[in-house]
Amino acid sequence: MESSRQSRIQSLFTNLRNAGRTGFVAYITAGDPTIEFTEKLIPVLEKAGVDLLEVGVPFSDPLADGPVIQDAADRALKHNTNLDDIFSMIKHLRTSSELPIILFTYLNPLFQYGVDRFALSCKESGVDGALVLDLPPEESAEYKAAMDKNGLDTVFIMAPTTSENRMKLIADASSGFIYYVSRTGVTGEKSDVSAEIGEKVRLIRSVTNKPIAIGFGVSNPDQVSIIAKHADAVVVGSAIVRHINEFKDSSDIMQCVGEYVSSLVQPLKNEDR
Repeated sequence: MESSRQSRIQSLFTNLRNAGRTGFVAYITAGDPTIEFTEKLIPVLEKAGVDLLEVGVPFSDPLADGPVIQDAADRALKHNTNLDDIFSMIKHLRTSSELPIILFTYLNPLFQYGVDRFALSCKESGVDGALVLDLPPEESAEYKAAMDKNGLDTVFIMAPTTSENRMKLIADASSGFIYYVSRTGVTGEKSDVSAEIGEKVRLIRSVTNKPIAIGFGVSNPDQVSIIAKHADAVVVGSAIVRHINEFKDSSDIMQCVGEYVSSLVQPLKNEDR
């Protein structure tokens, strides 16, 4: 980071640790189904207890995403949602919200927009950082330099297959937090899943003290509770995006999505760490 002052994301995780609480991270696709809807939804998510928001940049070839998020990107692209729309929306939201926000994007939209321009637009609009899904840390020097120059966090992904040596590389490239993603999901015996997560997270914590956010295909409060035992924050993505699509024709969509997210956040309010 350019400044010694903590970023909005770093402050969040400091406050969570001081409070002994696990954070809740929500993912949504910008422009699904419209950018106007997304702008109205974000305050609802914040009120429901979301601590940090991941905003997906829709892309036509999202190879790392499952079908739910691929479909959301398709819906957003039908309305030509682009980075300028997203930056404008977040800048407007910043007049009334300090919710930490990072962008999830692929390299293609980033390079088409321009790396330096992207970083500057993040700073000017109030975006706090980004995760570039298909950018390995070994190839991130230009991107990281631009983000660092503008005081922005760079988040990178670890997976169950990540080696210990590579963990160190990813941890060094990451600021704000590390995103640990399991491809296996939360299925089968919860105790087995918990042990598997715990073992991997202990290994990650042996190479870094940076916060770890964990996403595991979480869709219900019990799964949130399991992952919260090991994480600094729990990430829920596809389940929220699916909920948005299921209720898209309902006049009560904001209430339905808000209540669903509140139910996921609830275990984190009652946790004993």
